[in-house]
Amino acid sequence: MKCPFCGLDNTRVIDSRPADDNASIRRRRVCDECDKRFTTYEKVETIPLIVIKKDNNRETYDRTKIEGGVLKACHKRPVSVESITNLVDEIETQLYSMEEKEISSDVIGELVMNRLMKLDQVAYVRFASVYREFKDADTFMNELKKMLV
Repeated sequence: MKCPFCGLDNTRVIDSRPADDNASIRRRRVCDECDKRFTTYEKVETIPLIVIKKDNNRETYDRTKIEGGVLKACHKRPVSVESITNLVDEIETQLYSMEEKEISSDVIGELVMNRLMKLDQVAYVRFASVYREFKDADTFMNELKKMLV
């Protein structure tokens, strides 16, 4: 690490501790040349995730959009906030584990639907009706038949 005071790279760590609720590490360093002390922070670099929308526009991944959709689907259902948070956490973990820089909104929608089906079937149908854009009762009934099989 280069010293911000003298510019030489002869520094050493004298103290390390967690910072930002264990999201980073605070390191206290000393320069062996000029004897000045300074602090650095180390954190995991995440891959910025880009979502490819149905119209081929691209936007940065936003967790709150998934949360909002799931909350609407679970409105007035016996589903706890903790269950919803866990569901979104699982989806997010799976998305980042794919190690892709760009991911289709279709993939995200299918992940949400698969998890919602296990969590609450009514919430699943509500989400599917918006996500799959049901046009009529037949489409709705076909989705229900898939679920019951």
